[in-house]
Amino acid sequence: MQSVANAISDPAFLIAMLVSVAVFATVFTLMPAFGGDRLKSRMKTVAIERDELRAKQRARLATEADRRRKGLREQQSTGMRSIVESLDLRRALADENTINQLRVAGFRGQNPMTKFLFFRLVLPIGFLAVAVVYLFLLDGMPEQPPLMRGFICVVAAYAGFYAPVLYVSNRASKRKQAIQLAWPDALDLMLICVESGMSVEAAFRKVAEEIGSQSVDLAEELVLTNAELSFLQERRQAYENLANRTGLESVKGVSQALIQAERYGTPVAQALRVLANESRDMRMNAAEKKAAALPPKLTVPMILFFLPVLFVVILGPAGITVSEQGIFGN
Repeated sequence: MQSVANAISDPAFLIAMLVSVAVFATVFTLMPAFGGDRLKSRMKTVAIERDELRAKQRARLATEADRRRKGLREQQSTGMRSIVESLDLRRALADENTINQLRVAGFRGQNPMTKFLFFRLVLPIGFLAVAVVYLFLLDGMPEQPPLMRGFICVVAAYAGFYAPVLYVSNRASKRKQAIQLAWPDALDLMLICVESGMSVEAAFRKVAEEIGSQSVDLAEELVLTNAELSFLQERRQAYENLANRTGLESVKGVSQALIQAERYGTPVAQALRVLANESRDMRMNAAEKKAAALPPKLTVPMILFFLPVLFVVILGPAGITVSEQGIFGN
């Protein structure tokens, strides 16, 4: 004990202890500064990534807008246009419903219409020629009588005639589905922008910038609507064009609400809030409907795949035990 007391009272030992405590306190104090704030660094990384994504989205939208503007000015294919105009295919094969379907599918201008009519003329001839060569020249399906092979050729020509219609319809359905999925979120963003004091044009522009990462088609429609609000004489026409291009009832309801707000001066935020709630409820109902349809769809796979495996797992050990005891042999 005396030696311990002498060591503690030794001035050199006390100085060493004080220096050690000072060094430890200094290191402990400066450690956060050297390590840095992880939250701030992560938030900075997220902000940089968000700015990069936003810049890429703006560049993509600008490129598509430039391509669309150039497409309106560039000359169409001379061969397709001459054939379509000489045969007057627009009057024979196109109507207002066809134009609306092309618009809903995202095809605008005269060039897509010309290509659509040209392929409706060429594809039946091509399908018919392929079917005739395969069935009669290459002797395909020799067991079928000539009358049946001729009927198959007619069906091939009929399929070629309606192939462009099916392609446009499928493209329009996928585009409408993509817009419908992103529309409730776009309404929420629009409601926030309007309630913060933005004008409708600024709200459309801001929502188009933010929603582009989720749905490029919806962002394109909002940008086009914003442009139409700037140069059209009647703002009502811009809202109606948005509803016609999308072909969705939810978008049509919002367009009617905006038209009424422009005409009668009713508050836009209240109407958008109600429509946003309805859109979210519709999306939830659609999800619940898909979930409710799963059990009937899983019945056949369960019977074909799950139940046999379950029976093997349950009855397999019993069968092995019975066979080992030699009951079957007796």
